Amino acid sequence: MSTVRIDPGSGEAASACSQAELLISVVAGLLAGCRHVAVGESSPIPGAGAFLASRRSSGALRVSALGSRTHNMMVNGSVELFDLAAQGRIDAFFLGGGQIDGQGNINLVGTGPYPRTDVRWPGSFGSSYLYFLVPRVILFREEHTRRVMVPRVDFVSAPGVSAPNVYRTGGPYALLTGLGLFMFDKTEQRFRLGSVHPGHTLEEIRDETGFEFDCPARVDVTAAPDASTLALIRGEIRSEIAEIYPKFAAGLGSRLSPE
Repeated sequence: MSTVRIDPGSGEAASACSQAELLISVVAGLLAGCRHVAVGESSPIPGAGAFLASRRSSGALRVSALGSRTHNMMVNGSVELFDLAAQGRIDAFFLGGGQIDGQGNINLVGTGPYPRTDVRWPGSFGSSYLYFLVPRVILFREEHTRRVMVPRVDFVSAPGVSAPNVYRTGGPYALLTGLGLFMFDKTEQRFRLGSVHPGHTLEEIRDETGFEFDCPARVDVTAAPDASTLALIRGEIRSEIAEIYPKFAAGLGSRLSPE
């Protein structure tokens, strides 16, 4: 195995922030250049990151937060969300999964052979529909273990890649976890490690990942938010998301920093 260098870069400053704040900052960076992003009512970190990106864009990025009375123009819930996606009017969305594999396939149904799964999860809902239509789908899952990051999902709720003759405008853009950030290479149809979060190592990521991924010769440490960004997250962003994610907002700024 070739030697890989970890470049600390600006990540050394991460001791001043919590893991949640670090991930919020990364999410905001992944949304740069978007016009409209939709976030779910159970996605506080992606939601906070979306509002941070909107502030950075001086309002050019519109955030539709499902479940919000203030930041949701939709009156018919998911029906309008799906219509907007089909019309190409949503640039980014977030999906997770009980299992995620190296081709970006996600499993929201359960583990074990279907239909007699050993563990049952809520279900796929409209994940595959949105995965095919939204250009920048960011996979987000804080837990990064071999239980989640598997060689092949037991059930494909939404496929990360399709055959060449399938028309598809959407798909995986990035995978963000509690250990690092991966970018999806559509040509190679696999993930490439982008950065390792402060306090973690490449070896840890390899140990905790069940699928193969590409790795550059030099891997950066995820950049920590600077003082002005932290102030924004702990102030205006915290106040803005309190309506949608009250429990999460109450804890922002008080969580322990990653070791």
